[in-house]
Amino acid sequence: MAQLWGGRFTKETDQLVYNFNASISFDQKFYKEDMEGSMAHVKMLAAVGILTEDERDQILEGLQGILADVESGKLEITSEYEDIHSFVEANLIDRIGDAGKKLHTGRSRNDQVALDMKLYTRKEIENLKGLVKELLQVLHQLMKEHIDTFMPGFTHLQKAQPITLAHHFGAYMEMFKRDYSRLCDIYDRMNYCPLGSGALAGTTYPLDREMTAQLLGFAGPTLNSMDSVSDRDYVIELLSAMSTIMMHLSRFSEEIIIWNSNEYRFVELDDAYSTGSSIMPQKKNPDIAELVRGKTGRVYGALMQMLTTMKGIPLAYNKDMQEDKEFTFDAIDTVKGCLALFTGMIKTMTVNKKAMEQSAKNGFTNATDAADYLVGKGVPFRDAHGIVGQLVLYCIEKNISLDDMTLEEYQKISPVFEEDIYEAISLETCVEKRETIGAPSHSSMEQVIAINEEYLKTL
Repeated sequence: MAQLWGGRFTKETDQLVYNFNASISFDQKFYKEDMEGSMAHVKMLAAVGILTEDERDQILEGLQGILADVESGKLEITSEYEDIHSFVEANLIDRIGDAGKKLHTGRSRNDQVALDMKLYTRKEIENLKGLVKELLQVLHQLMKEHIDTFMPGFTHLQKAQPITLAHHFGAYMEMFKRDYSRLCDIYDRMNYCPLGSGALAGTTYPLDREMTAQLLGFAGPTLNSMDSVSDRDYVIELLSAMSTIMMHLSRFSEEIIIWNSNEYRFVELDDAYSTGSSIMPQKKNPDIAELVRGKTGRVYGALMQMLTTMKGIPLAYNKDMQEDKEFTFDAIDTVKGCLALFTGMIKTMTVNKKAMEQSAKNGFTNATDAADYLVGKGVPFRDAHGIVGQLVLYCIEKNISLDDMTLEEYQKISPVFEEDIYEAISLETCVEKRETIGAPSHSSMEQVIAINEEYLKTL
């Protein structure tokens, strides 16, 4: 058992206790971050005179050799070591001797693991931002392609008013823009370096924490050593932001699943993003969308696990906080996979414009506009609402749409109707009359698309 703390103890830790306590099985994931932090720490120790330049160079060369050997597969990270810090330090001492024993001067595993987790999380936020950006770019392109693709808008999963597919995609564009913004906020808020905080009370060594922070690309050092080693707010924030991303992906997936059904046929998913049935040869299942929807709960679970872990921990560091890693690593990998696959799925799916337009017509989505037409003729809105209700009932009984009614049929229900009713309730008129910013008309959507074009250039 390779441990960093044996001096106080007179006998070996029980193997079961050791295994339960060890974190090497998962914290080996940030071996790069651990060595990156150690290299910065050593450079700072030499700059303030705690290490000689020769000791600095020996340690740096040793760390670089370990990193190269791990990445080439020559050196394996095994359960012989309690954690990634033990692995690095033990191998360093084996390679360079006593100089390696000075690596840990002026720091604790508490501030070391806090740094590693921050470096890893910071890197993964950038990866997530890149994937959200790709999704935004695909949505932007789809909006430009479908600015005049008519479809029904829904409330309560009931057809409500006509919109365009660009308008529908635009709603998700706004959601994922907010998700991108949240990731940026988290990055800025967490980007302060905890290294040099020691176990909880700093250190008596004359460390230059500003230098360490600068070497590692942080905005500056953290300002309270107790908070530095016990803060996992940024993990909770990231898990919360990822849960929101997954919620948005899941809502979108639910709609893709419905649209892909035989009853709707609004879209057809590419073969590369679908699977068949082992028994029913006609099936083409939206498995990617269903898995994204299913994996959302997995990410929610990680958020709840972390909130629950942190809720009762007194200052400063406690071993409970080791539980911040496995669920977070899994959640990050899950969200990255879901973003990449979902983006590919919607980029390659085929849109059935005719089915969408026909669905809008058959669903009486222009009923509100028929009522507005009557109001324009001087009929009080409440009366107009009742008249159009009679029209809809009549159409349901005849199995026709409002567009299919003859003028004679209209006038039997209300003599106010004239020939211009047909233009008033056409899908194009219904959409194009809605010209305020954020509405579905061609001019409004062009304005939003132009705004998004400029927004994407800033990412």
